[in-house]
Amino acid sequence: MQTTAVADLVTRARDGDQQAWDGLVERYLGMVHAICRGHRLGADDAADVNQVVWLRLVEHLSRIRTPAAVGGWIAATTRNECLRVRRMSGRLVLARDDDLDHVDEPHTGIDAGLLVYERDRALLDAFGRLGDRCQHLLRLLLADPSPSYDEVAAALDMPVGSIGPTRGRCLEQLRHLLG
Repeated sequence: MQTTAVADLVTRARDGDQQAWDGLVERYLGMVHAICRGHRLGADDAADVNQVVWLRLVEHLSRIRTPAAVGGWIAATTRNECLRVRRMSGRLVLARDDDLDHVDEPHTGIDAGLLVYERDRALLDAFGRLGDRCQHLLRLLLADPSPSYDEVAAALDMPVGSIGPTRGRCLEQLRHLLG
């Protein structure tokens, strides 16, 4: 989505336009979920973070100086809230296998399900051996709808210019881990 369209959604949402608010939520919900997964929050904690992020946006919508940059604001708020929840819980909750997305493929043979499972398991194992920074980056880049590089940079606190090269290195590490 172009920055002018995002700025328009923010402006209209400030004025009470429910469709504009729904558009903002639809645009950035995937990014919020990806950041929560990147911080390895359980489903309940992630739902709490999701609610707090949107509540904070409602509270601060009229004070956002650069409406086109609301994605960065949402990313930073989500990251900060995830860190707060992790500090408060004092524990790390790993994602369960059934919480992760799986690729559906047509089943052509009797062993097709097993082959898909083995492939997914190998990819998930290799992904789990990547460093946290690579995992967070790749999860964000796979969010639907995909966030802009500015939003990814804000979520991960990294320069925009290093996202592409870092992504390439992370994917190369993943290929290496897969053998």
